[in-house]
Amino acid sequence: MWELGSTLVPFIAAFAAMLFAVEAGYYIALLLAPVAGLLLLRLFIIQHDCGHNAFLKRKKTNNWIGRAIGVFTLTPYDCWARSHALHHASTGNLDARGFGDVDTLTVREYMEKGRIGRLFYRLYRHPVVLLGLGPAYLFLLRHRLPIGLMKAGVAYWVSALATNAVTASILIALALVFGVATTAIVFLPVLLIAASTGVWLFYVQHQFDDAQWDKKADWSFHEAAFAGSSYLDLPPVLRWFTGNIGIHHIHHLMAQIPFYRLPDALRAHPELAQYNRITPRQTPRLFMLALWDEERRRLVSFREARKLAQA
Repeated sequence: MWELGSTLVPFIAAFAAMLFAVEAGYYIALLLAPVAGLLLLRLFIIQHDCGHNAFLKRKKTNNWIGRAIGVFTLTPYDCWARSHALHHASTGNLDARGFGDVDTLTVREYMEKGRIGRLFYRLYRHPVVLLGLGPAYLFLLRHRLPIGLMKAGVAYWVSALATNAVTASILIALALVFGVATTAIVFLPVLLIAASTGVWLFYVQHQFDDAQWDKKADWSFHEAAFAGSSYLDLPPVLRWFTGNIGIHHIHHLMAQIPFYRLPDALRAHPELAQYNRITPRQTPRLFMLALWDEERRRLVSFREARKLAQA
């Protein structure tokens, strides 16, 4: 509960301070946006752990805390938890792609596409889309409906629409007090900072040179979970804001370990600190990787794929 309180209270305080600071000058208020955005990201990590039934002991308590946080993160909890469970169940499985993942084609699949298909895939994998347009679309538009789960049951519709209603009520109340413009210029930067940082994290956790992918016949859950996930070694401050989720190889191997115990697990098995380790300085290059090379068993860039095709 301390993890929740030490995140939610500062987030509300930072957001409120931004609303009041707009009158003194928007750029003064904007200075707090990165802090509020990272606190919102940490709330999402707590919601994430609730979805794994890992944050607290009781499943019912996890679910209701997750649903409440979803109002702030603009993420319908039940919809996201289902999609994320499918992601964990199929990580690294070439025959089960498409659930909560960054879309990834093999070199052969990409080469078999026409010019339009290749163009759209290249645009999709461009860093501007992955870290800018994509997060904005995901959290502002896609999450408003249970996309991918529309025929899976009424519970997912209730989750999406109830989250929309409560979030809208809060924003309308703020707009009535502070004005529509003030609410928008505070709310949007905070949300987009959290969303883009979250997508950056998710990308580097699974999109790195030696990430493992296999056809279903050769796929193993535990091997794929561990070998297909990285350890993003962040500085202590960023480790706190990101809820230790950079220790992602251990998280995928055993999702029931809460984020506040992941450092303990890493200390108990220090040999894992070098396994699939990535530093923040190495992450920009990873956004050049785009295709899975089945022969070389690694992710490659479009340029590398073209050279392979010519060879």
